Amino acid sequence: MDIEALKLRSGDPAPNPPELVQWLREAGLWARGVNMNFRQLMKVNTPDPIILLLEDGGAALVVGRDLSRQVLVLRDPRKPASAVPVLVDELRLKQVWNGATLLIRASRKGAIEEQPFSLGLISRLVWSDRKILRDIAITSVTLTILSLVPILVVMRTIGQVLQYHGTATLNLIILLLSVSIIFEAILTWSRKMMEVILATKLDARLNLMVFDRLVSLPIDYFEREQSGKVAYQIAQTNLIREFLTGKLMNAFIDVFMLIFLLPILFYMSATLAWTVLIAAALIAAIIAVFLRPMAIMTGRIIEAESSKSSVLIETIFGIRTVKALALENTRAAQWDTRVAEVADLKVAQSRLANWPTTLALPLQRYCMYGVIVLGAYIALHSQNPTEGSTLFGFMLLSGRVAGPLISLAGLLEEVDKTRAAVLMVGQVLNRSNERHALTNGLRPRFEGSIEFNDVTFRYEGSKTPALDKMSFKIPAGTMLGLVGRSGSGKSTVTRLLQGINRDYTGAIRIDGTDMREINLRHIRKNFGMVLQDNFLFRGSVRDNIIAGRPGLSFEDAVRAARLAGAEEFIERLPNGYDTFIQEGSPNLSGGQKQRLAIARALISDPKILILDEATSALDPESEALVNANIKRIAAGRTMVIVSHRLSSLLDCNLIMVLDRGQTIDIGTHYELVERCAIYRHLWFQQNRHLAPEGFDDAEAQQAIT
Repeated sequence: MDIEALKLRSGDPAPNPPELVQWLREAGLWARGVNMNFRQLMKVNTPDPIILLLEDGGAALVVGRDLSRQVLVLRDPRKPASAVPVLVDELRLKQVWNGATLLIRASRKGAIEEQPFSLGLISRLVWSDRKILRDIAITSVTLTILSLVPILVVMRTIGQVLQYHGTATLNLIILLLSVSIIFEAILTWSRKMMEVILATKLDARLNLMVFDRLVSLPIDYFEREQSGKVAYQIAQTNLIREFLTGKLMNAFIDVFMLIFLLPILFYMSATLAWTVLIAAALIAAIIAVFLRPMAIMTGRIIEAESSKSSVLIETIFGIRTVKALALENTRAAQWDTRVAEVADLKVAQSRLANWPTTLALPLQRYCMYGVIVLGAYIALHSQNPTEGSTLFGFMLLSGRVAGPLISLAGLLEEVDKTRAAVLMVGQVLNRSNERHALTNGLRPRFEGSIEFNDVTFRYEGSKTPALDKMSFKIPAGTMLGLVGRSGSGKSTVTRLLQGINRDYTGAIRIDGTDMREINLRHIRKNFGMVLQDNFLFRGSVRDNIIAGRPGLSFEDAVRAARLAGAEEFIERLPNGYDTFIQEGSPNLSGGQKQRLAIARALISDPKILILDEATSALDPESEALVNANIKRIAAGRTMVIVSHRLSSLLDCNLIMVLDRGQTIDIGTHYELVERCAIYRHLWFQQNRHLAPEGFDDAEAQQAIT
């Protein structure tokens, strides 16, 4: 465990349970904070650690139990392992402990969060609330019985009431029906609330799982895929949840009703019951015939909707460019095309869906009305005097059976849509991700030395390697500048250092440790990164500075801002560090955003700080302000600076020249000007007033090639 990763809030004597749980989970462990009492602790029998968080900020580790004496065996984690454990009874423990408990165990392989996203996985999530499902099932069975008993009573007694004018019997029937209706209303309300709770819990779990898996996908996936398409695919989780907790739940309820009602219908009239079943089977067959064409049409609509969503999100994201270049009409034309395509497909889908609906309509009407006519015909030609009351009862019950039969038949279509939605979400979430690298691996204390040894890396789909057997080594505390023409591999070096791309050959070592063996989250938390175009979140200036370490204090934010040279402009803002930054940071200049980004990178005091073209988009004044602070920022840490402007690298200890993915030379500015043709060409190209007399730019270019 990396204790440095656990930062306390200012003034707190100890971390609170949520902070501890987050710290443990980031280390790859399973952890949960719960409230327990003494009796529950006595019943737990597990070798996994149980930590009691004491009221004074201390902690105690449960290492045993003595059931005969009703005492817990506790150990002080701050004392050596040879110290004698302490026996504590319930009374003494209550004086220092209010129930806050931390349960910890190793992450289990194959845990539900790590399984492929599928309908089976979601079903297991639903099944984890089996107690609620059990209560819903019991309530559904009870409701079915409550709806069945009055009908049977009325069916058996209504004839006698009419024949003998039995007012007392009629009053009893009314009372029975009233009580039944009241209980049915109460149980219906209760079942609905249980369904809402189940749906809400599933929705929360799905959202947490989807977001967790989405952010564990590698960056290169988001660089390849359209944002609108990804957003639309992920949004299909709502359809899946609605199906499982809505339509599917109602289908199970209908099954319970059919289990009770069908035997009674067959007992009352097997002929009529068989006709209802045959009609429902024919409806299911009609729907099944159209499932495949509907699935194909649904896939086409999904693709069209994804393209439409991509146009919308891309336009919103790039609205400044749209406005600046007057592209409103062009983007509107693209939007119109996508909307028309979706509309045409939906019309075609509706036309196709109308066929099974139309063909099944006569069968549905038979289940509702035709069975009554057939029953009346049978009763008219029957010699049985009770056939009329039987027909009356069948009429009352068949309405409750026909609906569920028809809805079960229609469930086939919903299953197909849900399967398509699961497939879409799975196409995003089931890709190879960084979860294992984020939760496993070494967590060493960094000093900052970097070594590349024969590193070769090729981007997907590219035939030419971005890095070709690159090798170099710099000691801790070095300020290294990376220069080279576009496409020489400068940004690729920084991507590999961040662990964005890990499918390289060769070895990258940090302080002598192979980077693949180091925990990826540990690397990114200890490496600062400032890009050319940095994204600031909606929120205050202070919240943006401490975004990576939300537990840090206001003083920490001020210290980082001062080091980044951002303090002077922050104090001039309307509300200082509490000034609210809107989306896109319209109230900040480019230089101000960059200095805030540097402050955000410095808040965790990283041992390695990477500046990837961090000043290339700045005006000269802002660039000068940032460069003036670089030497101060570099104190005590390794810095890797990528820049096209060589003048900003003059203070670097070493400058490495790259070309076509290879290290051409490495040295100080003055050494490179003397011996490296590429560097000399770039330097004098940017500083022509310093070029020696007779400097031939064409000759230098020929030397480079």
